[in-house]
Amino acid sequence: MSGPPSTTQPPSISLRRLALPIYGPTILISIGMGAVVPLIALSALDLGATVTQAAIIVGLMGFGQLVGDLPAGALAQRFGEKRVLLAACLLEAAALLTASRTGSLAVLATAVFAMGLSSAVFGLARHAYLSEAVAIGFRARALSTLGGTFRIGSFIGPFAGALLIEQHSFGATYVFAAATSLTGGLLCLALPELPSAAAAAAAEPPQRRSMWTVLAEHRNVLYTLGVGVFLIMIARASRQAIIPLWAEFQGLDATTTSLIFGVAAACDMLLFYPGGAIMDRFGRMWVALPAMLVMGAGFLLLPLSGTAVAIGLVACFMGLGNGISSGIVLTLGADVAPADGRRQFLGGWRLCGDLGSVAGPGLISLVALAFPLAAAAVALGLITWVGAAWLAKWVPAYDPARRARESASA
Repeated sequence: MSGPPSTTQPPSISLRRLALPIYGPTILISIGMGAVVPLIALSALDLGATVTQAAIIVGLMGFGQLVGDLPAGALAQRFGEKRVLLAACLLEAAALLTASRTGSLAVLATAVFAMGLSSAVFGLARHAYLSEAVAIGFRARALSTLGGTFRIGSFIGPFAGALLIEQHSFGATYVFAAATSLTGGLLCLALPELPSAAAAAAAEPPQRRSMWTVLAEHRNVLYTLGVGVFLIMIARASRQAIIPLWAEFQGLDATTTSLIFGVAAACDMLLFYPGGAIMDRFGRMWVALPAMLVMGAGFLLLPLSGTAVAIGLVACFMGLGNGISSGIVLTLGADVAPADGRRQFLGGWRLCGDLGSVAGPGLISLVALAFPLAAAAVALGLITWVGAAWLAKWVPAYDPARRARESASA
């Protein structure tokens, strides 16, 4: 059993000092991976894979993230965030260089799986570091900016990849991504020492607790707020999957679909900092609930759109809803993570989100097997609104901004 965590924190690190070693690696790595991810299926096809095999290889990245979430927490607890961030970047660079030169499907699949593992480890270490380094009053802005830099990099990446392919080759794009990962790893070395690290070094070594012990102690949080995060990630991942499927169903060509995606991605980047500021000032619910209501409405509107303009408008509407919630999963996780066992807990927290990312597209496939694609969109809209109701019940119970206001008025 566990209640809302204490809001007491050690001295914090200013966001200005974290700009280069935290946000710099994130934007670099997301540019590199944004360039590479669209090429993985094409690389597999070039090596003789069938369409089904190529899809499985692409899916290995998500599977690698799932497998890596829980071990990532244990690694960060044992070795510290800075070492783990550097190791994750080195692993990712090695996997990308291997993918650039291999002529084997099995080796490509292994490299893609390793990319997923490194992404899980890097994401966990970065999340755990910011959760502790930044004061509660600035936490949402710090984490929403982290989500925003990821979106910016993912937006730039495909254009960089397209330019490299046109001028050079697939292999050059993988090498470019490896270079961004290595550079990001070097920037991570500039991370300031956490305020708690010096005190921990001077104190007696704490009793080591297993990951399963930490997760069991805080299972109520995972069963309540963690389920809400699972539903948020279903909505986010399904949005990315169903829009191109619906566009193709309406007869749009690949170029038009890509343009719709690009414009929607631009809308996604517009509101990340205002969303963080709203969360810090008024509470997490003021972002979580509107975001889920907007995305749910977008799913329900999608079957009513039959032209490129209409589909584009729905995609942008959903992009704005998703964009304002940038960092919400990271922020909620930081809010409820215990000081003792923070990294192990966040491994379980991130697993909840990554399971939702996998479940969303899978749900589309299952519904579409028996019903029209429009039915899948409606089902996702209803599930997203159920998620909104679930979050409305549980987010306020753990919101430090709300507790601070209640304490001030008491």
